[in-house]
Amino acid sequence: MKFLAAYIMKGRLQAMTVAAAFALLSLKFPPASIVSSASVALVTLRRGGKEGLYVLVCACLAAAVLSTFLKIGYQFALLYGVVLWTPVWLISIVLREGRNLAVAIEIAVLLGVAAVLAFYAYQPQPAQVWNGVLSVMMQPMQAAKPDVPIEQIKQSAQAFAHFMTGAIAAGSVYGLLFGLFLARWWQAALYNPGGFRTEFLAMKAHIQLSMATFVLIAVAAFVSGTLAEICWNMLLVLFVLYTFIGTAVLHACFAVMKGSRFMVPFLYLTLVIIPHVMVIIAAVGLIDNWLNLRNKISNNTAD
Repeated sequence: MKFLAAYIMKGRLQAMTVAAAFALLSLKFPPASIVSSASVALVTLRRGGKEGLYVLVCACLAAAVLSTFLKIGYQFALLYGVVLWTPVWLISIVLREGRNLAVAIEIAVLLGVAAVLAFYAYQPQPAQVWNGVLSVMMQPMQAAKPDVPIEQIKQSAQAFAHFMTGAIAAGSVYGLLFGLFLARWWQAALYNPGGFRTEFLAMKAHIQLSMATFVLIAVAAFVSGTLAEICWNMLLVLFVLYTFIGTAVLHACFAVMKGSRFMVPFLYLTLVIIPHVMVIIAAVGLIDNWLNLRNKISNNTAD
């Protein structure tokens, strides 16, 4: 995909064309949104927030124009562009100025946590809202007469509705960060080969945030009601941070071991095939400030 990055960096027209085209494509193929947001992020990372904002605005207008040919409301296209690109533009500015990938991720995650709190402030009973949404989504499934009893499906939906706020916020943050990572990788591939790998493997969360996460876990585990629900939803968003930190820790550890050629690819293959291991990886990321596995294993390898 390096050729696409080079094309984006040729000029404003190319950048906004790629961003707008992939944004509209993502309405049918959601992963395309990562490439779209990465286009805006790459320009911002390389040329600054002002240039990134110019591309963002022009891409919104381009998406609105293209949407008229695709029979999509231009108002929706404009709003979609603003929602998709504004967060990644802001986080790209943070990364460009701070040059710390971990801090950029932390800020993105904290924005997600703030969104969860804002939604609970706006809607004191989000579970009821999500339960209604899930009920509508399940109607085709119920009409198809599935093998699983309908009542069991309804009970599962009612249980999941309590965590939908956090799940949606976490999914949004994942999408934002994947776009940021792709842009940072593009930037490194074009101007600083190997730079993204070094930056990614060195990521470390602030210990204050890790301690605050432990407090949230304790509150969620030992209280009940709305407070516990809010804490669990916040933890779902914080889970995003620690999956990335944990992945960086394990990648760095495996990379200095014998057989790293096989162990590192196996790590990512396991993440795809068995997503449940992300819980273990997040736990590694959470306690990394105290375990310091990267230094211990690199020292043992050196000895």
